[in-house]
Amino acid sequence: MFKRILIANRGEIACRIIKTARRLGIETVAVYSEADRDALHVEMADHAVLIGPPAAAESYLVIDKIVDAARKSGAEAVHPGYGFLSEREAFPKALEKAGIVFIGPNPAAIAAMGDKIESKKAAARAKVSTVPGHLGEIADATHAIKIAGEIGYPVMIKASAGGGGKGMRIAYSESEVAEGFARSKSEAKSSFGDDRMFIEKFIVNPRHIEIQVLGDKHGNVIYLGERECSIQRRNQKVVEEAPSPLLDEATRRAMGEQAVALAKAVGYDSAGTVEFVAGQDRSFFFLEMNTRLQVEHPVTELITGIDLVEQMIRVASGEKLSLKQADVKLNGWAVESRLYAEDPYRNFLPSVGRLSRYRPPDETVLDGITVRNDTGVFEGGEISIYYDPMIAKLVTHGPTRAQAISAQSNALDAFVVDGIRHNIPFLAALMAHPRWRAGELSTGFIAEEFPEGFHGVAAEGAAAERLAAVAAAIDHVLGERKRSISGQKPGRAVTRERRRVVKLGDAELTLDIAREADGIAVQFVDAKGNSGASRVLLSSWKPGDPVWSGLIDGAPAAVQVRTILNGFLLAHHGVEAKTYVYTEREAEAARLMPVKVAAGAGKQVLCPMPGLVVSLAVAEGQEVKAGETLAVVEAMKMENVLRAERDGTIKAIRVKPGDSLAVDAVIMEFA
Repeated sequence: MFKRILIANRGEIACRIIKTARRLGIETVAVYSEADRDALHVEMADHAVLIGPPAAAESYLVIDKIVDAARKSGAEAVHPGYGFLSEREAFPKALEKAGIVFIGPNPAAIAAMGDKIESKKAAARAKVSTVPGHLGEIADATHAIKIAGEIGYPVMIKASAGGGGKGMRIAYSESEVAEGFARSKSEAKSSFGDDRMFIEKFIVNPRHIEIQVLGDKHGNVIYLGERECSIQRRNQKVVEEAPSPLLDEATRRAMGEQAVALAKAVGYDSAGTVEFVAGQDRSFFFLEMNTRLQVEHPVTELITGIDLVEQMIRVASGEKLSLKQADVKLNGWAVESRLYAEDPYRNFLPSVGRLSRYRPPDETVLDGITVRNDTGVFEGGEISIYYDPMIAKLVTHGPTRAQAISAQSNALDAFVVDGIRHNIPFLAALMAHPRWRAGELSTGFIAEEFPEGFHGVAAEGAAAERLAAVAAAIDHVLGERKRSISGQKPGRAVTRERRRVVKLGDAELTLDIAREADGIAVQFVDAKGNSGASRVLLSSWKPGDPVWSGLIDGAPAAVQVRTILNGFLLAHHGVEAKTYVYTEREAEAARLMPVKVAAGAGKQVLCPMPGLVVSLAVAEGQEVKAGETLAVVEAMKMENVLRAERDGTIKAIRVKPGDSLAVDAVIMEFA
């Protein structure tokens, strides 16, 4: 077994690998760019080596710098994590030349399966069912349009070296092929240093299901069940689960055996993932193979009890797999949510800045429910513009799918992140979505269920009552606290009205509230004064706590609490609402207050997120039509196209390609 390994990565995956290495008694070496000098993975590792400037192309993607760091630090082996150099054939070759072991598959397997074009050719030779498409390289947009016409729309444009949703576009027309090809090619070049593209038929209403394989250097290969990764946005996975609610045992075995056969055909000898696109009828087609550890590997670890990082390390050191296929048993259900630094209310635009508060739920194993949080950040740390916007991966495991989802929902509600925008409200709403809970999934789920984007969940029905009850309970605790301040003048005892009016967004709910032993009882009242539903709340919440955590009618619940002027901003199960608690007299006065309306941007085009200007598609004095491309801004490795919202004439352009912009910086003005 190795005594010291280097981790050629950053963020949560570097921290994840360090945890397993530490458990195995292996010393770790972190590498870091200047932007990551104070990063969590640097602090966790036993040793750390600076490898260059913030840009990945000048640090984490430079093979010579990684090899040099491994040599100088005395590392016997290197784990690449995912992304960066993990699927670059030249990397293990360079390590081998330096006498250092690569904790991953052999270079030949990476060449055969890591390249999406070559992997499809290999799959076709192995008689694996593949999606119709063009397996050769595509010269330019004109060539792409011709091929798309031959295959038939819709088509998927993909980078051969792509991954993580980068360099991918779905196109339904010639114009979309032309623009999608250019954007995908540019993204692939900047993210992977390889801009080769291919095109394949896009299967309508598909599901994305992948098989985890594990091989050793002695010819043994097994599969560890499947993961469903159909909940995607911009072709990037958002929520994953294992097993899949679609598959039966026969289909699982067929997919697994096909994945193993393919892996054996190329001499695969590490952890890898064979991805399939599946129809709702359980038909499936080979998509690609990822010759590395997947982001979503924790869900497989939780249902199998197998530490994939440990297995990769043992295999790389020459050990045989200690498991046979018959030893692999799937236990329960696991769900993983990817927490991203992005604003779901502004079309998921990236958000950067300092984490003024970062307090994940406790990692526990209790009553058959596991809560796990894989992260690479900490309170006070920064989310950088240079890298992927992932904050953490929240994973829950339970005996059934419903229990795993319920645990995930509660954990998301308890997850505190302040200082930046994040996608927890969207994830929380998704967990409560009836179609998700029913397992009726497809890769178009988000586009179909949120066609106009995400605008929160309306506070109505039982959800509104829960939030109103919590708001009233918080207000009651604050009132009790004020009345218990010492040093007050003696006099008549203060009595407080039981009746309260809770303004929740645009709605008002009337209720009576009173202390009952350790709990607080809430009774809702209708417009005629008749009693309605009642709630009993029990919590140890105190002023300043960012989460109200407790029981509502005996069921556990967590509600995010932020103080705003004269009220609270509450969030629960995807419902986020400004909430005010009034006496009836105060409510009458509040209804008379004028509503302040925020001013718009007028005739200016503002940068929606911090980013880099890639290109400008217009010039001063040019007339444009609604929907036309104005500019392309890159942030966190994704290129974002800014389009005209209406017809007009460009009066002035305030930026140039290469400029680094802050959020809301003026890009151009209309006449």
